[in-house]
Amino acid sequence: MEPIIVISILGGLALLLLFSGTPFKPVRFAGQAVIKLLIGALFLFFLNVAGNRYGIHIPINFATSAVSGFLGIPGLFALVAIQQWVI
Repeated sequence: MEPIIVISILGGLALLLLFSGTPFKPVRFAGQAVIKLLIGALFLFFLNVAGNRYGIHIPINFATSAVSGFLGIPGLFALVAIQQWVI
């Protein structure tokens, strides 16, 4: 399938879940996890845009999105510290 079709279907399902809610806790937990992963990917995108001037580039993948999404800004700073000092 075309990527735009897949993205629009997933976006429509996310909006449907946001507006209707769900009585099932596992589905609610999975939805919250997906939202946190997307927020983590957005954090990384904006970090890469702003950090380009200083030579900071963190790849956007599942692991880094999970760290920055679930841990928030401290997780993002931890990824930058790991990238600068360890790697």
